[in-house]
Amino acid sequence: MFSASADLYDLVYSSFKDYPVEATELAALIRRIHPRAITVLDVACGTAEHARLLHEVHGFDVDGLDLDPSFVRIARTKLRDGSVFEADMTSFSLSERYDVITCLFSSIGYVKTLDNVQRALESFRAHLAPGGTVIVEPWFPPGVLQNGRISVNTAESPDVKVCRMAHTEIDGRLSRLRFDYLIGRASGIEHASEVHELGVFSTEEMMECFRKAGLDAEHDEKGPSGRGLFVARASGR
Repeated sequence: MFSASADLYDLVYSSFKDYPVEATELAALIRRIHPRAITVLDVACGTAEHARLLHEVHGFDVDGLDLDPSFVRIARTKLRDGSVFEADMTSFSLSERYDVITCLFSSIGYVKTLDNVQRALESFRAHLAPGGTVIVEPWFPPGVLQNGRISVNTAESPDVKVCRMAHTEIDGRLSRLRFDYLIGRASGIEHASEVHELGVFSTEEMMECFRKAGLDAEHDEKGPSGRGLFVARASGR
């Protein structure tokens, strides 16, 4: 998880992700497929930047959910009008039901196995209000990621400069990303490391997980960041 970099997450990812544009496109999608939608649960919300924009700019009532306590802490500072729950996406149980449940930026990959994907989708379905919609942005399918690939991202604010180098390893149906950070502040330069593991699933496998979870899904090959997008409703509704 992002144990070493939670407080730097927004700085690093905002250097290459356009959150306002993505939130605007997501809001337009929601209004097109569910015009009466008001309530949203953002599962694996991270620092809640998408969720914040969906609420503050686009007028949705948004709650968040994440497994990482550091992300939950940050998200709660952004979603003061909503709730942020610390829970596992494969097994959470809330009293609320939502018009829309989102799981963005490939967070579904962190459950690692297809059995866990199905359990997560079952949890999503159980928390849908009547007529509700599930929106999931997947991780890359098999054959896309390059074993041994190195990438570098840099970002800076007035107080800190960050260089993140990532190494990708493919281990069967698991992708392993090692992130190494150089973090420069006035007090000096620090080094931090994280290892992230995400399951690698085909579109057909994901569609089958939706079906088994009682959800009728459609797949958009592009999605908000080129990784695709699944949009689903409860079967029989």
